[in-house]
Amino acid sequence: MKFAFAGIDFLGGVFEGLVEAGWKPVKLFTRPCDGVYDHNDVLVARARSLRLPIQLSRIRERDIEALQAEHGKDWALVVAGYPWLVKGWRGRAAYGLNIHPSPLPTGRGPYPLFRAVLDRYETWGVTAHVLADGFDTGDILAQDIFGLEPAESHETVLAKCQMAARRLAVGPLGKELPARWRRAEPQGDGSYWPRATDADRTLDFRQEVEPILRRVRAFGAVETIARIGDARVYVAEAQGWRERHPHTPGTVVHRHRRHVVIAALDGYVQITRWSPVPLAEAAQVGR
Repeated sequence: MKFAFAGIDFLGGVFEGLVEAGWKPVKLFTRPCDGVYDHNDVLVARARSLRLPIQLSRIRERDIEALQAEHGKDWALVVAGYPWLVKGWRGRAAYGLNIHPSPLPTGRGPYPLFRAVLDRYETWGVTAHVLADGFDTGDILAQDIFGLEPAESHETVLAKCQMAARRLAVGPLGKELPARWRRAEPQGDGSYWPRATDADRTLDFRQEVEPILRRVRAFGAVETIARIGDARVYVAEAQGWRERHPHTPGTVVHRHRRHVVIAALDGYVQITRWSPVPLAEAAQVGR
């Protein structure tokens, strides 16, 4: 099966999984990345090594028509970690499918991993579904469901999703797509989770220690936001403990080098890795 891939390194394992399953890539659609949270250098390098055409702009109907003109209708459009809704593939490709990092119909939307940790889900998953006119609403082709631990972090959930997505590509999608396409199951009602805001990322020291640290873990390398004294900072790492104390939540009670201990409702949170919020951004962070 020939396939065009739309995505970034976030779920780039899907590309490699399909190649492993014997599929032949014909084009890479990707997008500009910031090199901090979003990356596509691995996929771009792989596409160049295979001498594939690479497109950074949004997929338009004319792009799909061009692929049909070159390859007929016997190819698949595979989307994974691509931010734009893709239309116009029906009648021009044999298959159009998306790989989404949630157990649909739960967690539709741009990036549901944060809430998987914040809302303490005990299981999570990755879903392959037919591309539809709405985001993440198409009929389900396959799912890979896995367990989550109480101390899960953004990075561990991300790794589990990436591994599950590749398993789907190598197995159910790469080897069984025609049969699964015929028996795809409608999703029914579901939930849409919008993109996380700075308010979602902000630590509230009026809370207990456990939910504060869960928020730190939920955003991981994407970082949360906190007030230390009069400054606002990005928090990359923190620990904490429960302890009775007389301090007002949010009070800085101890400093040692760059480690800062802040009072929470039922104990203390120690911020061990942080960086200042630049002045240009500080005014935009929720107060």
